[in-house]
Amino acid sequence: MSELVKQPHLIKKATEELDRVIGRERWVEEKDIPQLPYIDAIMKETMRKHPVAGLLAPHSGSVWMEDVSNKIKKGTRVFINTWSIGRDPSIWDAPEEFQPERFLGKDIDVKGKNFELLPFGSGRRMCPSYSLGLKVVSSTLANMLHGFNQGRS
Repeated sequence: MSELVKQPHLIKKATEELDRVIGRERWVEEKDIPQLPYIDAIMKETMRKHPVAGLLAPHSGSVWMEDVSNKIKKGTRVFINTWSIGRDPSIWDAPEEFQPERFLGKDIDVKGKNFELLPFGSGRRMCPSYSLGLKVVSSTLANMLHGFNQGRS
């Protein structure tokens, strides 16, 4: 919420989407969340810039791995730094800025398919309750914004 409060135009975009999709007669329900792409973009941008877990669970490589800058021996324990990935300028334009629009129209999921966004880990070490967490936080955020009457008539 602090990122949104600092940029009221983002709250305006989110509340416009909520008014258009939900209307003002009722609260947001879980079934409404897939129809709210801007709320989803806010969630993803929040998880990119402020990951819940800055380091994912350690993993030991099963084979020798080499890329341009690193050589990792088999059996070496590796920690994935999600905080650093979320602020990497080679992955994200203006990584220090909170810009939910960067996720609109892009197929970047939070389930570990895309290495640039790993808020819940991936594979066998993925958070087992990621789905519940996303639903609860998305619904809470959407309802807070929907009930927040900042200059709306």
